Amino acid sequence: MHKVTVRMILAFLMAGFMAGCCDPVKNAGDPETPPTVLSETPPIGAAPVCPNTAIVSVTFSKAMNPATINTTTFTLTIGGVGVLGQVSYVVATDTATFTPTVALGQGTYTAMITTGAADTFGNTLAASFMWMFTTSASCAPTVISETPPIGAAPVCPNTAIISATFSKAMNPATINMTTFTLTTGGVGVLGQVSYVAATDTATFTPTVALSPSATYTAMITTGAADTFGNTLAAPFMWMFMTSASCTPPVGIVTLGAACTYGILGATPVVSSVGPTVVTGDVGIWPAASITGFPPGTLTGTEHLGDANAMMAQGALTTAYNAAAGAAGGTVLTADIGGQTLPAGVYKTTSAQPTLGITGNLTLNGGGDPNSTWIFQIMSSLTTAAGNSQVILENGASAHNVFWQVGSSATLGTNTIFQGTILADVSITLTTGATLDGRALASTGAVSLDSNPVNVPACP
Repeated sequence: MHKVTVRMILAFLMAGFMAGCCDPVKNAGDPETPPTVLSETPPIGAAPVCPNTAIVSVTFSKAMNPATINTTTFTLTIGGVGVLGQVSYVVATDTATFTPTVALGQGTYTAMITTGAADTFGNTLAASFMWMFTTSASCAPTVISETPPIGAAPVCPNTAIISATFSKAMNPATINMTTFTLTTGGVGVLGQVSYVAATDTATFTPTVALSPSATYTAMITTGAADTFGNTLAAPFMWMFMTSASCTPPVGIVTLGAACTYGILGATPVVSSVGPTVVTGDVGIWPAASITGFPPGTLTGTEHLGDANAMMAQGALTTAYNAAAGAAGGTVLTADIGGQTLPAGVYKTTSAQPTLGITGNLTLNGGGDPNSTWIFQIMSSLTTAAGNSQVILENGASAHNVFWQVGSSATLGTNTIFQGTILADVSITLTTGATLDGRALASTGAVSLDSNPVNVPACP
């Protein structure tokens, strides 16, 4: 048994004292130090804030006793009259928040933390902390951009995208065919309206292609409201014209010798497990390794590092560069599931280089069998396992859908995908994923697992 001496006890106590004295983290909980307010919201000197969304809060320098953070020690007044509300305290952030019972009005408010607010050791603020802020007269949403933009050149009637981006989050239930309309000559255009919360953007997708050489009027009415019930102060209306004719981007991407391939890889291997079925050719070049056929089957020819596969890889390079160089391009959100997109060129950016698809993505051909989609993806493409489907409608064809992928593509388990994947590196089709199109990889492998791959007819 160890003998505990007075010297040992004194040494232990001294060590504890030194740690509490000199460690800045532990010093923040010093029982002798009174708490202070480190920051406040709205900050002092801030521009007028929206009364519906105003957050009134303070962050303390140390842990507080929640029982002392209440409507007595944290008050909000205007013109000397108290504002009704509730006070909450979050221990994890040492933050107290005053939530008004009803939305604030226009005016100058005074918030105050009194000396009744105490830390967990019973120390109170040395003096009351008080600050003022002003609310704005209105916080109505506005339209900050529109497509086609006002003053734009005539747009292709087959690929016109009609959309409006709002200044704040909107209530999706108020973005519909009543509040977002499109007319020509005073006659309403039939279509569908969708809203993407991630970008605060509403899109009107015509049921059929717009008429050539026509003037259209798009309008967002005052029925469109934000998530707090604020509506537009006035209707937002803009006009655009369609061109007499337009050549959709068909022909920009030609597959040439790669057109008959359902699967084309480069190195080290094209592999499959399970009963994969490819209605077309399967090939690899410059490597010469293909595994899994059988049990996988194909209706075309297997090309292992031969001249045919080499020509197909050359055609793939040409197609990849053509897709990557297609002009224009509407910037995509990080995930395009739930959207309906007309024909056109779409792209990701360096700010958001990857692309995901969760849920249904609808490609609407507008009744034009030549309608073409080119997706320029800087990095990777991924579809959500068990919850992703690309749907073609109104004349859209899988042969005219091209996915130019800067790195690799992965199709999630049991998903359904449409179009030709032109990947710079590799492509993976996980278990049960269906591809109506082609998986063509420039420098890497293609991996399959019990996948139906249906190759569209070549022109």
